[in-house]
Amino acid sequence: MPRSGARTDIPAMPHQAEEFLAAPHVGTLTTLRPDGSLHAAPVRFTWDAGTGLARVLTVASSRKARNMIAAPGSRVALCQVDGFSWVTLEGTATVSEDPRRVAEGVRRYARRYWSAPPSPADRVVVEIAVDRVLSLNL
Repeated sequence: MPRSGARTDIPAMPHQAEEFLAAPHVGTLTTLRPDGSLHAAPVRFTWDAGTGLARVLTVASSRKARNMIAAPGSRVALCQVDGFSWVTLEGTATVSEDPRRVAEGVRRYARRYWSAPPSPADRVVVEIAVDRVLSLNL
């Protein structure tokens, strides 16, 4: 039984995809602008298999954050590529300035990338509730 408030829609992920996502690569986050056009940006991110959350640290004034703030709960895609292998995580995104949630994003980022992220004044965390995983050549 899931604990109270726990997600029940976390997709199953092949072991090879989990291993692939553990490598500290850069990914590409794709969001939708208010006019419906795509915006793709390189990002560092973390993946939390236990909660089904991918996290991206950014600033509230960035185009990607503004896209998601303009359309709360919008769908995004986060893709990590290495050669001809890739994993795409899709889901709904939430932008948060909550200090605890940002701190969790910072903690996970530092562990994955072996250094603390920049700390601008308007830093926020994007949390992606992943509900679809696509991959190739893993």
